[in-house]
Amino acid sequence: MRCGYQNSHRKHNRETKQLLKNVQGSPMNNGLERLGYSNWQRTVSAENIQAGFSVARVTEVNKNGYVVADGEREMPAEPSGKFLFNAEDGADYPTVGDWVVIQTVDDHSLAVVHTVLPRKTLLKRKQAGRHIEFQLIAANIDIGLVVQSAQSININLLDRYFVMLHDGGIQPIAVFSKVDLLSSSELEDLRSTLSMRHNRYVLISSITEKGVEEVTNLLEPRKTYCLLGQSGVGKTSLLNCLLRTNAFKVSEVREKDGKGRHTTVRRQLICLESGGIFIDTPGMRELGNFDIADGLDETFEDLSSRAQKCRFRDCTHTHETGCAVIEAVENGDIDKSRYENFLKLKKESEFYEMSYQEKRKKEKSFGKMVKNFKKIKKKK
Repeated sequence: MRCGYQNSHRKHNRETKQLLKNVQGSPMNNGLERLGYSNWQRTVSAENIQAGFSVARVTEVNKNGYVVADGEREMPAEPSGKFLFNAEDGADYPTVGDWVVIQTVDDHSLAVVHTVLPRKTLLKRKQAGRHIEFQLIAANIDIGLVVQSAQSININLLDRYFVMLHDGGIQPIAVFSKVDLLSSSELEDLRSTLSMRHNRYVLISSITEKGVEEVTNLLEPRKTYCLLGQSGVGKTSLLNCLLRTNAFKVSEVREKDGKGRHTTVRRQLICLESGGIFIDTPGMRELGNFDIADGLDETFEDLSSRAQKCRFRDCTHTHETGCAVIEAVENGDIDKSRYENFLKLKKESEFYEMSYQEKRKKEKSFGKMVKNFKKIKKKK
Protein backbone atom coordinates (compact mmCIF):
# COMPACT_ATOMS: atom_id res chain seq x y z
CA MET A 1 0.00 0.00 0.00
CA ARG A 2 1.28 3.47 -0.87
CA CYS A 3 1.42 6.50 1.40
CA GLY A 4 -1.58 7.35 3.53
CA TYR A 5 -1.77 10.89 2.12
CA GLN A 6 -2.59 9.49 -1.33
CA ASN A 7 -5.77 7.82 -0.13
CA SER A 8 -6.92 10.90 1.74
CA HIS A 9 -6.33 13.05 -1.34
CA ARG A 10 -8.63 11.07 -3.65
CA LYS A 11 -11.65 12.86 -2.23
CA HIS A 12 -9.94 16.24 -2.48
CA ASN A 13 -8.79 15.61 -6.06
CA ARG A 14 -12.43 15.18 -7.15
CA GLU A 15 -13.29 18.51 -5.54
CA THR A 16 -10.16 20.06 -7.04
CA LYS A 17 -11.25 19.22 -10.61
CA GLN A 18 -14.59 20.93 -10.02
CA LEU A 19 -13.07 23.98 -8.37
CA LEU A 20 -10.39 24.37 -11.03
CA LYS A 21 -13.09 25.17 -13.57
CA ASN A 22 -13.35 28.51 -11.78
CA VAL A 23 -9.62 29.23 -11.60
CA GLN A 24 -8.33 32.56 -12.86
CA GLY A 25 -4.75 33.06 -14.04
CA SER A 26 -3.23 32.92 -17.50
CA PRO A 27 -1.02 29.89 -18.22
CA MET A 28 1.55 32.40 -19.50
CA ASN A 29 1.66 34.37 -16.24
CA ASN A 30 5.38 35.23 -16.04
CA GLY A 31 5.12 35.89 -12.32
CA LEU A 32 3.85 32.38 -11.67
CA GLU A 33 6.51 30.93 -13.98
CA ARG A 34 9.14 32.76 -11.93
CA LEU A 35 7.77 30.85 -8.92
CA GLY A 36 8.20 27.52 -10.72
CA TYR A 37 4.84 27.21 -12.49
CA SER A 38 5.69 24.54 -15.07
CA ASN A 39 3.98 22.57 -17.81
CA TRP A 40 3.15 19.89 -15.24
CA GLN A 41 1.31 22.42 -13.10
CA ARG A 42 -0.51 23.70 -16.18
CA THR A 43 -1.89 20.23 -16.88
CA VAL A 44 -3.58 20.18 -13.48
CA SER A 45 -4.95 23.72 -13.83
CA ALA A 46 -8.21 24.60 -15.52
CA GLU A 47 -8.70 25.66 -19.11
CA ASN A 48 -11.94 27.46 -18.33
CA ILE A 49 -11.19 30.73 -16.54
CA GLN A 50 -13.64 32.65 -14.40
CA ALA A 51 -13.01 35.75 -12.32
CA GLY A 52 -12.77 35.36 -8.59
CA PHE A 53 -10.16 32.64 -8.11
CA SER A 54 -6.44 32.48 -8.84
CA VAL A 55 -3.45 30.18 -8.48
CA ALA A 56 -0.73 30.92 -5.94
CA ARG A 57 2.23 29.17 -4.37
CA VAL A 58 2.76 28.71 -0.65
CA THR A 59 6.02 30.49 0.16
CA GLU A 60 6.00 30.19 3.94
CA VAL A 61 4.47 28.17 6.75
CA ASN A 62 4.72 29.62 10.25
CA LYS A 63 2.92 29.36 13.57
CA ASN A 64 0.40 32.01 12.49
CA GLY A 65 -0.56 30.39 9.19
CA TYR A 66 0.62 30.68 5.61
CA VAL A 67 2.08 33.17 3.17
CA VAL A 68 1.29 32.77 -0.55
CA ALA A 69 2.53 34.46 -3.73
CA ASP A 70 0.47 34.84 -6.91
CA GLY A 71 3.26 36.13 -9.15
CA GLU A 72 2.54 39.77 -8.39
CA ARG A 73 2.47 39.98 -4.62
CA GLU A 74 2.86 38.03 -1.38
CA MET A 75 0.08 37.96 1.19
CA PRO A 76 -0.92 36.09 4.35
CA ALA A 77 -3.36 33.24 3.77
CA GLU A 78 -5.76 31.07 5.72
CA PRO A 79 -7.81 28.01 4.71
CA SER A 80 -11.52 28.39 4.00
CA GLY A 81 -14.13 26.90 6.31
CA LYS A 82 -15.04 24.28 3.72
CA PHE A 83 -11.38 23.35 3.34
CA LEU A 84 -11.04 22.84 7.09
CA PHE A 85 -14.23 20.77 7.19
CA ASN A 86 -13.10 18.45 4.36
CA ALA A 87 -9.50 17.98 5.53
CA GLU A 88 -9.10 14.49 6.97
CA ASP A 89 -5.55 14.77 8.31
CA GLY A 90 -2.43 16.91 8.26
CA ALA A 91 -1.44 15.70 4.79
CA ASP A 92 -4.43 17.56 3.33
CA TYR A 93 -3.18 20.95 4.50
CA PRO A 94 -0.85 23.20 2.47
CA THR A 95 2.88 23.03 2.93
CA VAL A 96 5.71 25.15 1.53
CA GLY A 97 5.97 24.73 -2.24
CA ASP A 98 2.32 23.76 -2.70
CA TRP A 99 0.25 25.29 -5.48
CA VAL A 100 -3.13 26.35 -4.18
CA VAL A 101 -6.37 27.85 -5.44
CA ILE A 102 -7.07 31.11 -3.62
CA GLN A 103 -9.55 33.94 -3.43
CA THR A 104 -8.21 37.30 -2.33
CA VAL A 105 -10.15 39.58 0.02
CA ASP A 106 -9.70 43.02 1.58
CA ASP A 107 -8.00 44.47 -1.51
CA HIS A 108 -5.48 41.60 -1.81
CA SER A 109 -4.37 41.92 1.82
CA LEU A 110 -5.49 38.34 2.59
CA ALA A 111 -5.88 35.13 0.60
CA VAL A 112 -8.37 32.39 1.38
CA VAL A 113 -7.12 28.93 0.37
CA HIS A 114 -9.85 26.79 -1.17
CA THR A 115 -7.87 23.74 -2.27
CA VAL A 116 -4.38 22.30 -2.69
CA LEU A 117 -3.54 21.36 -6.27
CA PRO A 118 -2.12 17.86 -6.94
CA ARG A 119 1.53 17.57 -5.94
CA LYS A 120 4.24 16.48 -8.33
CA THR A 121 6.54 15.49 -5.47
CA LEU A 122 6.12 15.51 -1.69
CA LEU A 123 8.71 15.52 1.06
CA LYS A 124 7.44 14.11 4.34
CA ARG A 125 8.65 12.35 7.46
CA LYS A 126 7.20 10.72 10.54
CA GLN A 127 6.27 13.25 13.19
CA ALA A 128 8.85 13.57 15.94
CA GLY A 129 8.26 11.59 19.12
CA ARG A 130 5.69 8.84 19.55
CA HIS A 131 3.15 10.29 17.11
CA ILE A 132 2.42 7.89 14.24
CA GLU A 133 1.55 10.54 11.67
CA PHE A 134 3.08 12.17 8.61
CA GLN A 135 4.58 15.62 8.86
CA LEU A 136 4.77 17.49 5.57
CA ILE A 137 8.04 19.31 4.93
CA ALA A 138 7.69 20.69 1.40
CA ALA A 139 6.04 19.94 -1.94
CA ASN A 140 6.83 20.17 -5.65
CA ILE A 141 10.60 19.94 -5.18
CA ASP A 142 12.90 18.93 -8.03
CA ILE A 143 16.19 18.40 -6.17
CA GLY A 144 16.98 18.02 -2.46
CA LEU A 145 20.37 19.20 -1.19
CA VAL A 146 21.33 17.32 1.98
CA VAL A 147 23.93 19.34 3.88
CA GLN A 148 26.35 17.76 6.36
CA SER A 149 29.50 19.12 7.95
CA ALA A 150 32.60 17.50 6.45
CA GLN A 151 34.00 17.32 9.98
CA SER A 152 31.27 15.02 11.26
CA ILE A 153 29.78 13.02 8.41
CA ASN A 154 27.04 10.58 9.35
CA ILE A 155 26.62 8.16 6.44
CA ASN A 156 23.66 6.37 8.05
CA LEU A 157 21.82 9.67 8.47
CA LEU A 158 22.67 10.59 4.88
CA ASP A 159 21.07 7.32 3.73
CA ARG A 160 17.99 8.23 5.77
CA TYR A 161 17.66 11.58 4.00
CA PHE A 162 18.22 9.96 0.60
CA VAL A 163 15.50 7.38 1.27
CA MET A 164 13.08 10.15 2.25
CA LEU A 165 13.89 12.14 -0.90
CA HIS A 166 13.78 9.18 -3.28
CA ASP A 167 10.47 8.06 -1.83
CA GLY A 168 9.03 11.51 -2.49
CA GLY A 169 10.18 11.41 -6.11
CA ILE A 170 12.96 13.96 -5.49
CA GLN A 171 16.54 13.73 -6.78
CA PRO A 172 19.05 13.93 -3.88
CA ILE A 173 22.50 15.53 -3.86
CA ALA A 174 24.82 15.50 -0.83
CA VAL A 175 26.58 18.75 0.08
CA PHE A 176 29.47 18.55 2.55
CA SER A 177 30.23 21.92 4.11
CA LYS A 178 33.18 23.38 6.04
CA VAL A 179 35.82 21.51 3.99
CA ASP A 180 38.23 24.38 4.75
CA LEU A 181 38.53 22.86 8.25
CA LEU A 182 39.91 19.57 6.87
CA SER A 183 43.56 18.77 6.26
CA SER A 184 44.67 17.56 2.81
CA SER A 185 44.82 13.95 3.99
CA GLU A 186 41.38 14.19 5.63
CA LEU A 187 39.96 15.61 2.42
CA GLU A 188 41.41 12.73 0.39
CA ASP A 189 39.99 10.18 2.85
CA LEU A 190 36.60 11.84 2.51
CA ARG A 191 36.72 11.69 -1.29
CA SER A 192 37.71 8.03 -1.11
CA THR A 193 34.80 7.19 1.21
CA LEU A 194 32.28 9.02 -0.94
CA SER A 195 33.51 7.53 -4.22
CA MET A 196 32.47 4.05 -3.06
CA ARG A 197 28.86 5.08 -2.48
CA HIS A 198 27.88 6.22 -5.98
CA ASN A 199 26.05 9.24 -4.55
CA ARG A 200 26.22 12.63 -6.24
CA TYR A 201 27.99 15.08 -3.93
CA VAL A 202 29.61 18.52 -3.72
CA LEU A 203 32.31 19.70 -1.30
CA ILE A 204 31.95 23.34 -0.25
CA SER A 205 33.23 26.02 2.10
CA SER A 206 31.25 29.16 2.82
CA ILE A 207 34.48 30.80 4.04
CA THR A 208 36.67 30.20 0.97
CA GLU A 209 33.63 29.74 -1.32
CA LYS A 210 35.12 26.50 -2.59
CA GLY A 211 32.43 24.50 -4.39
CA VAL A 212 29.84 27.31 -4.24
CA GLU A 213 30.14 27.88 -7.99
CA GLU A 214 29.61 24.15 -8.53
CA VAL A 215 26.37 24.34 -6.55
CA THR A 216 25.35 27.48 -8.47
CA ASN A 217 25.90 25.66 -11.77
CA LEU A 218 23.53 22.91 -10.61
CA LEU A 219 20.68 25.38 -10.26
CA GLU A 220 18.26 25.83 -13.14
CA PRO A 221 15.72 28.64 -13.51
CA ARG A 222 12.20 27.77 -12.29
CA LYS A 223 13.38 24.56 -10.66
CA THR A 224 12.73 24.14 -6.95
CA TYR A 225 15.47 23.02 -4.56
CA CYS A 226 15.23 22.12 -0.89
CA LEU A 227 17.94 22.53 1.75
CA LEU A 228 17.94 19.75 4.33
CA GLY A 229 20.17 18.83 7.23
CA GLN A 230 20.62 19.05 10.96
CA SER A 231 21.01 22.34 12.79
CA GLY A 232 24.37 24.05 12.50
CA VAL A 233 25.73 22.22 9.44
CA GLY A 234 25.90 25.35 7.26
CA LYS A 235 22.59 25.45 5.36
CA THR A 236 22.00 29.15 6.05
CA SER A 237 25.63 30.03 5.23
CA LEU A 238 25.30 28.23 1.90
CA LEU A 239 22.06 30.07 1.15
CA ASN A 240 23.73 33.42 1.90
CA CYS A 241 26.58 32.50 -0.47
CA LEU A 242 24.12 31.66 -3.23
CA LEU A 243 22.24 34.93 -2.62
CA ARG A 244 25.54 36.87 -2.47
CA THR A 245 24.28 38.58 0.66
CA ASN A 246 23.92 38.10 4.41
CA ALA A 247 20.14 38.23 4.22
CA PHE A 248 19.75 35.32 6.63
CA LYS A 249 21.15 35.31 10.13
CA VAL A 250 23.90 32.82 10.97
CA SER A 251 24.63 32.25 14.64
CA GLU A 252 28.17 32.07 15.94
CA VAL A 253 29.96 28.75 15.75
CA ARG A 254 30.43 26.85 19.02
CA GLU A 255 34.08 26.15 19.77
CA LYS A 256 33.22 22.79 21.35
CA ASP A 257 31.94 21.09 18.19
CA GLY A 258 32.37 23.62 15.40
CA LYS A 259 28.63 23.89 14.81
CA GLY A 260 26.47 26.97 14.45
CA ARG A 261 23.34 27.27 16.53
CA HIS A 262 19.97 26.61 14.93
CA THR A 263 19.01 29.71 12.90
CA THR A 264 16.21 28.71 10.49
CA VAL A 265 12.95 28.65 12.45
CA ARG A 266 10.36 28.21 9.70
CA ARG A 267 10.01 26.71 6.25
CA GLN A 268 10.13 29.33 3.53
CA LEU A 269 10.54 29.64 -0.24
CA ILE A 270 13.24 31.97 -1.59
CA CYS A 271 13.82 33.03 -5.22
CA LEU A 272 17.42 33.51 -6.38
CA GLU A 273 18.48 36.07 -9.00
CA SER A 274 19.58 33.16 -11.21
CA GLY A 275 15.96 31.99 -11.34
CA GLY A 276 16.38 28.99 -9.06
CA ILE A 277 13.92 28.59 -6.20
CA PHE A 278 15.04 27.44 -2.75
CA ILE A 279 13.05 26.06 0.15
CA ASP A 280 14.94 26.42 3.43
CA THR A 281 13.91 24.15 6.29
CA PRO A 282 14.69 24.11 10.02
CA GLY A 283 17.17 21.49 11.21
CA MET A 284 15.67 18.10 12.04
CA ARG A 285 16.63 16.40 15.27
CA GLU A 286 14.58 13.30 14.39
CA LEU A 287 14.16 11.75 10.97
CA GLY A 288 11.77 8.81 11.11
CA ASN A 289 10.35 7.29 7.93
CA PHE A 290 7.65 4.79 7.10
CA ASP A 291 6.02 3.37 3.97
CA ILE A 292 9.27 3.99 2.09
CA ALA A 293 9.65 0.85 -0.04
CA ASP A 294 10.36 2.82 -3.23
CA GLY A 295 12.84 5.08 -1.46
CA LEU A 296 14.72 2.12 0.00
CA ASP A 297 14.96 0.36 -3.36
CA GLU A 298 16.33 3.44 -5.09
CA THR A 299 18.72 4.53 -2.34
CA PHE A 300 20.07 1.01 -1.83
CA GLU A 301 20.02 0.10 -5.51
CA ASP A 302 23.10 -2.11 -5.09
CA LEU A 303 21.23 -4.26 -2.56
CA SER A 304 17.98 -4.20 -4.53
CA SER A 305 19.67 -5.46 -7.69
CA ARG A 306 21.33 -8.29 -5.74
CA ALA A 307 17.99 -9.17 -4.16
CA GLN A 308 16.67 -10.10 -7.60
CA LYS A 309 18.99 -13.11 -7.49
CA CYS A 310 17.79 -14.44 -4.11
CA ARG A 311 16.38 -17.98 -4.13
CA PHE A 312 13.14 -16.93 -2.43
CA ARG A 313 10.96 -14.10 -3.71
CA ASP A 314 9.98 -13.06 -0.16
CA CYS A 315 13.56 -13.19 1.12
CA THR A 316 14.14 -10.88 4.10
CA HIS A 317 17.93 -10.88 3.55
CA THR A 318 18.53 -11.78 7.18
CA HIS A 319 18.95 -15.57 7.42
CA GLU A 320 17.62 -17.34 4.31
CA THR A 321 19.61 -19.95 2.41
CA GLY A 322 20.43 -18.74 -1.08
CA CYS A 323 20.22 -15.04 -0.19
CA ALA A 324 22.29 -13.14 -2.77
CA VAL A 325 22.46 -10.05 -0.56
CA ILE A 326 23.98 -11.92 2.40
CA GLU A 327 26.41 -13.61 0.02
CA ALA A 328 27.50 -10.21 -1.37
CA VAL A 329 28.07 -8.89 2.17
CA GLU A 330 30.14 -11.94 3.11
CA ASN A 331 32.21 -11.58 -0.07
CA GLY A 332 32.84 -7.89 0.63
CA ASP A 333 30.92 -6.70 -2.44
CA ILE A 334 28.48 -4.81 -0.21
CA ASP A 335 29.67 -2.86 2.83
CA LYS A 336 28.46 -4.51 6.03
CA SER A 337 27.52 -1.23 7.74
CA ARG A 338 25.50 -0.21 4.67
CA TYR A 339 23.69 -3.56 4.73
CA GLU A 340 22.94 -3.19 8.46
CA ASN A 341 21.59 0.33 7.93
CA PHE A 342 19.34 -0.97 5.15
CA LEU A 343 17.87 -3.61 7.47
CA LYS A 344 17.41 -1.06 10.24
CA LEU A 345 15.52 1.37 8.00
CA LYS A 346 13.41 -1.43 6.53
CA LYS A 347 12.44 -2.76 9.97
CA GLU A 348 11.67 0.73 11.28
CA SER A 349 9.51 1.53 8.26
CA GLU A 350 7.53 -1.70 8.56
CA PHE A 351 6.92 -1.11 12.28
CA TYR A 352 5.67 2.46 11.83
CA GLU A 353 3.59 1.52 8.78
CA MET A 354 1.82 -1.23 10.73
CA SER A 355 1.16 1.18 13.62
CA TYR A 356 -0.09 3.84 11.20
CA GLN A 357 -2.52 1.47 9.49
CA GLU A 358 -3.85 0.30 12.87
CA LYS A 359 -4.37 3.92 13.90
CA ARG A 360 -6.21 4.73 10.66
CA LYS A 361 -8.41 1.65 11.09
CA LYS A 362 -9.41 2.76 14.60
CA GLU A 363 -10.14 6.31 13.38
CA LYS A 364 -12.37 5.02 10.57
CA SER A 365 -14.19 2.72 12.97
CA PHE A 366 -14.79 5.62 15.36
CA GLY A 367 -15.99 7.80 12.46
CA LYS A 368 -18.54 5.17 11.42
CA MET A 369 -19.76 4.88 15.00
CA VAL A 370 -20.32 8.66 15.20
CA LYS A 371 -22.23 8.67 11.88
CA ASN A 372 -24.43 5.77 13.00
CA PHE A 373 -25.14 7.54 16.27
CA LYS A 374 -26.22 10.68 14.39
CA LYS A 375 -28.53 8.62 12.15
CA ILE A 376 -30.18 6.99 15.17
CA LYS A 377 -30.57 10.38 16.83
CA LYS A 378 -32.28 11.80 13.72
CA LYS A 379 -34.78 8.92 13.60
CA LYS A 380 -35.77 9.64 17.20
